[in-house]
Amino acid sequence: MTLGTNAEPAEEQQRSLQTTAARNLATTTKSAPHMQGISSRWLLRMLPWVETTAGSYRLNRRLSFALGDGVVTFATAGSRMEVIPQELRELPGMREFDDEAALEALAGRFVQREFAPGEVIAEAGQPVEQVVLLAHGKVNKLGTGPHGGRPVLDVLADGAHFGGELLTGEPSTWGYGLTAVTACTVLTLDRQSFQELREAERVREHARRAAQQPRQAANKRGEKEIGVSSGHSGEPAIAHTFVDYEPAPREFELSVAQSVVQVHTRVADFYSRPMDQTEHQIRLTVEALRERQEHEMLNNPDFGLLHNVAPQQRIQARSGAPTPQDLDELVSRRRRTRLLLAHPKAIAAFGRECNRRGIYPDSVEVEGTPVLAWRGIPMLPCDKVPVDEHGTTRILAMRTGERDEGVVGLHQTGIPDEYQEGLNVRFMGIGDNALVSYLVSTYYSVAVLVPDALGVLDNVETGR
Repeated sequence: MTLGTNAEPAEEQQRSLQTTAARNLATTTKSAPHMQGISSRWLLRMLPWVETTAGSYRLNRRLSFALGDGVVTFATAGSRMEVIPQELRELPGMREFDDEAALEALAGRFVQREFAPGEVIAEAGQPVEQVVLLAHGKVNKLGTGPHGGRPVLDVLADGAHFGGELLTGEPSTWGYGLTAVTACTVLTLDRQSFQELREAERVREHARRAAQQPRQAANKRGEKEIGVSSGHSGEPAIAHTFVDYEPAPREFELSVAQSVVQVHTRVADFYSRPMDQTEHQIRLTVEALRERQEHEMLNNPDFGLLHNVAPQQRIQARSGAPTPQDLDELVSRRRRTRLLLAHPKAIAAFGRECNRRGIYPDSVEVEGTPVLAWRGIPMLPCDKVPVDEHGTTRILAMRTGERDEGVVGLHQTGIPDEYQEGLNVRFMGIGDNALVSYLVSTYYSVAVLVPDALGVLDNVETGR
């Protein structure tokens, strides 16, 4: 084409096939389907799994004399906290007290009080003049050291109770001090209010009898003592004994998580090359089921680990943020702690506390992945450990395996149409709407073999 001297330049013509058109005749390089919901699932990877062939697991233990959870529960009525009358049986000597009217009258005499951080609730050495129930907040239990210090014996939180010996009517003194760490709401019953109760004499008599009854021989874990003779010479009579078991052991039935995957026959027939659409639909569904499995193993109200921590294995973060002292206390509650499990925010908060103190935590390799560790124990991240709206969470410590009487996962392998261990995919047929259905199921549970196998650091603040 020629142009005149005054003509406008012609529009440049297309000289080759454009890429947008060429893609229609070419197979693109593509990835397999991905999903953001896949996590590391350290709990599932680190737990030893026990074959549960009958679908249930009976947990046999030695007979223990521990009764109740030792924690008093409260009801909320607006801004007022009220103790549930039956929960007063958690007080010393009140376990077998069955007079409902007396319990209700006793509960009605408690008065709500507020304490600011640093306020003294009870002073060591002073007469016990009130029963104290901690409804909300955190309290330091203080002792008296041999050199005049005030060591923190324990940090207690919601549900703790003190001064129950007042109910016997016998004079006694506080063997420790109580100081509020945070703002605290407590319910108190003073001696005068107790004595004014018509039912007070019945309560006193019951508490006195309970205190005077000889205690069953038990070890420090509350298990029935096994008689053993040692340090003797000659031919003395050797102690006779037997090992008693729990008469009604707990049984764990395998739980299930399921989903039905549906794929249209047209998709399966026409669009399964080079990637099998059915295979990827099932693969991603399996990933979601495994995520749900780990969530249930932590949070299920029946068998979940967070709901099966023994009261004596729950400790409180002393200053809110997780400190090295807190983790030392947590680890010291059991032998052979294998792992610490925490939300990534809690691990980050612990790292900040270490940096603030100039401490450099260890790093260990677990399955080829470097992770933070404390005292050589790996701290594994798990986003299934809940963090509430206030940024408060928990850190779990556990011993694992049957041989060490620890925490074990429960599953059954060799099930029909097994796709992975303890998980199967079963063809359900083709419906009138040409949808192919597959039932994907996974069966699982978790058991804490002895109470000290699992511990938790409560009320960990991640935002400090």
